[in-house]
Amino acid sequence: MSSPDNRGNGLFGVYIHWPFCAAKCPYCDFNSHVHRGAFDEAAYVEAYKQEIGYFARQTRGRTVQSVFFGGGTPSLMDPRSVGAILETIGSYWNIAPKAEITLEANPTSVEADRFRGYRAAGVNRVSLGVQSLREGPLAELGRRHTVDEAIRAVRLAQSIFPRSSFDIIYARPKQSLSDWEDELKEAIWLSQGHLSLYQLTIEMGTRYFDLWNAGKLKMPDEDLSADFYELTQELTKDAGLPAYEISNHARPGQESIHNLIYWRYGEYAGIGPGAHGRLLLDGKRHATAMEKMPFDWQKRVLTRGHGMATDDILSWEEEGDELLVMGLRLREGIDPNRFATLSGRRIAQTQIDELKRIGFVETLPNGFIRVTDKGWPVLDAVVADLAA
Repeated sequence: MSSPDNRGNGLFGVYIHWPFCAAKCPYCDFNSHVHRGAFDEAAYVEAYKQEIGYFARQTRGRTVQSVFFGGGTPSLMDPRSVGAILETIGSYWNIAPKAEITLEANPTSVEADRFRGYRAAGVNRVSLGVQSLREGPLAELGRRHTVDEAIRAVRLAQSIFPRSSFDIIYARPKQSLSDWEDELKEAIWLSQGHLSLYQLTIEMGTRYFDLWNAGKLKMPDEDLSADFYELTQELTKDAGLPAYEISNHARPGQESIHNLIYWRYGEYAGIGPGAHGRLLLDGKRHATAMEKMPFDWQKRVLTRGHGMATDDILSWEEEGDELLVMGLRLREGIDPNRFATLSGRRIAQTQIDELKRIGFVETLPNGFIRVTDKGWPVLDAVVADLAA
């Protein structure tokens, strides 16, 4: 198939989904599965290698700027499995000299001991699912590590990998603003260049949704959630870790390349159970999604060479909408000319002017449109207005 035309922007990454977890957290709606019993990991990795080959043959000539192992819990993988997958990626695609190779990890002691093996396999960045620096909330969030284990894992990661990040969830049930201020200051002190800070959201299909639906889980109201968000922006900015995306904070140059590929609406191959991808093939943007069930996916790959459940060609309008949804999360905003190229229409100036009037968007000197601090808490509404 041909290389991308002017609908692309030269960004290309590979996402590897490892679906297995030691336990299912009550807030998690990701495609993760608790597997117990015998498991032939080496045979399972062969399916990844086959699927990588399938997508690589369709995307010849691309240069991989990022590989991201997500989950699930990729830090349950044998480092040799990570190495085999990276070796396969390198055998099919060109790899950029400074490619970012990220692996998500849980900060339990056993998994932290594997860090040196992952580094030797080629991983140069880890993202740790710390989620809280308080023992009580850790237990409530279903995490299996202690605060001490988390801090040790963060420090070990910082000593082994050139770059690292960790996640914290805030606006939790019963959490006060002063509690969060103290915890966030500790997180900033512990971090070295990148932090992901997510407001707790209740997702359908999770244990938390059932509890919330039954009135057994009380979440912060809209005003308090806004206060949490404003405090987060203020403290991180003052510490030199400003938000470059609605939930991600970094010192200049420490931003996640892989996440920027998503938000800048580049291309990425989604490999593994439940993985999603966006690929430009013959001038059309394909939205791919893999079979979600881990062993059904494996069977599909063995019989067909890939585990795809759906492969949809997006309309121009859908591409434009996705660009808005992803790009307006970024502090840098979006290029309205690229929106016009993808969607075949321009954003209505009347919509832009109205959103400017109420202080939700602004136009930058380079012509990009971005959402303001005031507009970020109501981002979904801003996107809907601009897409109308």
